[in-house]
Amino acid sequence: MKDSKGWHLWGGAALLVLAVFATYARVWNAGFIWDDDAHVTANPVIIGPLGLKEIWTSAKANYFPLTMTSFWVQHALWGLNPALFHGVVVAFQAGSAVLLLLVLRRLRIPGAAIGAALWALHPVQVESVAWISELKNTQASFFLLLSVWFFLRWLERTAAEPRWPDYGLAWTCAVLAVLSKASAVMLPVVLGLAWWWRGGWGLRQVRWLLPFLLVSIAASGWTIWEQKVNSMASGPDWHLSLAQRAVLAGRVVWFYLGKLAWPEPLVFIYPRWEIDAGHWSWWLPAVALVAAAGWLTWRRGGPLRAWFFAGAYFVISLFPVLGFFDVFFFRYSYVADHFQHLASIGPLALAGSGLALLGRRLTNASGAVELLPALVPLGGLALLSWQQTALYRDSMTLWRETTHQNPRAWISRVNLGFQLTTVGRFEDAIVHYRAALELRPGAPEILTNLGGALLQLGRAAEAVPVLEAAVRGNPRMHEAQNALGLALIGTGRRADGRRAYEAALALKPDFVPALYNLAAVFQQEGRADEARPLLEQALRWARDPNSRFAAQRQLGEVLLGLGRPAEAAAALAGALQLKPDQVELREMLALACFQSGDWAEAARQFSQVVASRPDSPEAHNNLGSALVQIGRPAEAVPHFQEALRRQPGFLDARANLAVTYARLGRLSEAQAECELVLRARPDHPVAVRLRAETGQPSPP
Repeated sequence: MKDSKGWHLWGGAALLVLAVFATYARVWNAGFIWDDDAHVTANPVIIGPLGLKEIWTSAKANYFPLTMTSFWVQHALWGLNPALFHGVVVAFQAGSAVLLLLVLRRLRIPGAAIGAALWALHPVQVESVAWISELKNTQASFFLLLSVWFFLRWLERTAAEPRWPDYGLAWTCAVLAVLSKASAVMLPVVLGLAWWWRGGWGLRQVRWLLPFLLVSIAASGWTIWEQKVNSMASGPDWHLSLAQRAVLAGRVVWFYLGKLAWPEPLVFIYPRWEIDAGHWSWWLPAVALVAAAGWLTWRRGGPLRAWFFAGAYFVISLFPVLGFFDVFFFRYSYVADHFQHLASIGPLALAGSGLALLGRRLTNASGAVELLPALVPLGGLALLSWQQTALYRDSMTLWRETTHQNPRAWISRVNLGFQLTTVGRFEDAIVHYRAALELRPGAPEILTNLGGALLQLGRAAEAVPVLEAAVRGNPRMHEAQNALGLALIGTGRRADGRRAYEAALALKPDFVPALYNLAAVFQQEGRADEARPLLEQALRWARDPNSRFAAQRQLGEVLLGLGRPAEAAAALAGALQLKPDQVELREMLALACFQSGDWAEAARQFSQVVASRPDSPEAHNNLGSALVQIGRPAEAVPHFQEALRRQPGFLDARANLAVTYARLGRLSEAQAECELVLRARPDHPVAVRLRAETGQPSPP
């Protein structure tokens, strides 16, 4: 199908898709970053034990259940492969770009291809496209644009062809957009604006928007509640007067327009403004916005009609994040690039029209030729976006660069500190935590991280007052209670530490670190029977490999102490699968197998221990004992001899060697070794039994 300007629509759409994928080629090598754990990698509705039921029937999916369902399906298909998760986000952006092209053409807006390309490739979109968590943005934009397209098709209905299915599909896609991200709630107003642009709009037409409006009202109510209750967007950080909200809205609109006009610098966490509604300068952006809106509204029927359409769409789409409603992210900054993902369509489509008209004048032609003047800005924007994607390679890169660009972003310093702890740079992390405390004194989450870093350095006494301050600042912060428990245990205050763990679990019963920390206390106190259910619960809830490893290993130790070696072996084998290089764990597994009578598996595991620790007398003795039990005494002899060569006073190994000699019929050698043992220890049980000709190799 050719468009009226002489170039192939679907060829242009294909080029647009290729341009998007080429621009975001770097993200295929990127990993998971901030919030991706809450959305995917550590989310119980994605990786278990919860699932689709909880996504749609609980607050576990926040306010975007369809996006969480997308994550659930992806995890079911390819696990936690970040490249494929990134690919889906980019694919939705490419699909949205094609839909925008179709919508702009249906609205008969000049330069539709340029406008769609400007939106798809603009650097402000990188935050939405290179960040896995923002699938909610690209997925919502896809369904929103699809809804607009079906709605416009429905507007073209005739008496002979009423196109009622288009109306139903438009409404269905609207629901899908809102379920992907609640910021799509402004869609009914957008549809009304598009109807006005097409002509024929009047008050009687409002009834056709009511079904869309009902969906938006329900989603808005849910989102406001969710932000207040589930995301906890309440407190001093969100206490703004009506005047402050008014001046904030004016500044936000101009800020976003400025970033579209000049996308430099782009910062992951922009500085958070200190709003002063009492100073006249703060009112200038709001007054200028009202004046511009009034002027465009007055002239909406003349040459400025397109400007009014683009400006109205821009402000309408931004309305949920202008500051009139509390959003959790406002704790860090009042603006973010991903907030204007959809809204930026208006100004960029207008710019595309301008470039198309300029191209016609410069080239004195239409069709593909008119695109030539747009190639330079499009290429420049694509290059800037390609460069910007490097920021999202990994968490360390993201937070290091964000801290460099905005040194006063306390959350950036906290997250950079956390990343430094993951690579063992605890002293460097403490520097950033203390800097964050200077920016946000007494913040419980910062104090908790600082206390944790001090614990990692073995400075438990120094960590206790820090963590006590964190608990005082937020008694409902389970992470702080758990860290305080560790610090108290580290200073010898076991009873106080146990109470801190119990407080953490009272706040969050499925908090895995507190479960196995409390279990460790019970284990140390000889209360293994109380430790076991805690560890079994921890294992049910643990999802990241480190947590599962810790829970399984500790459970294995407890079960061994309870005299249940077969169950211990199962738990330890699961831990060993997660960390096969843990020699001590393999030795413990072999011991559990030996005690449970699975001597063949014990021999296999002990042989690997010997391969890792050839100089260990205990390892050789244990392997020899297992080999005797599976009927291979001749192979056991060299291991007992090696154990004695390395530790001549190892009586158990000498006694086992004596018993093995006896089994092999080498009685004189058995008697000699037995006498050596009894000379050193007359009551040695194995030697005594051997003397009575009833000997068995002692267990390791």
